[in-house]
Amino acid sequence: MIESLSHITFIVRDLERMKRFLEGVFDAEQVYDSGDDTFSLSREMFFMIGPVWVAVMEGESLPERTYNHVAFKIPDSEFDAYVRRVRSLGVPVREGRPRVEGEGRSLYFHDWDNHLFELHTGTLEQRLERYSAPLP
Repeated sequence: MIESLSHITFIVRDLERMKRFLEGVFDAEQVYDSGDDTFSLSREMFFMIGPVWVAVMEGESLPERTYNHVAFKIPDSEFDAYVRRVRSLGVPVREGRPRVEGEGRSLYFHDWDNHLFELHTGTLEQRLERYSAPLP
């Protein structure tokens, strides 16, 4: 039986740059740095973003951008502050998809290695409730 999500791993060209990105956007807490040691495939760092373990490993960037992404929940009251935080890093912000009223707001942005992230204000329960209601 699956207990929960264990961790998320991203392959990045520059570990220090990704560290600044994760700390700057998500207030990530670094909990490990392999330094010159290699226990896995390459040098790596581990972070906690809230209760989520995020690993970053040194390697080649993704060759292209896609809509595959990881979304983190944020309070709606902090949405504009997060927009400012993301834009202050100078990373590419993606135009959001069209939304129906009641499913929350989202901010999509890429890191420098073509990973797509989302900050979302809604919940699964809200989305399911909205999708089950008739369209206006």
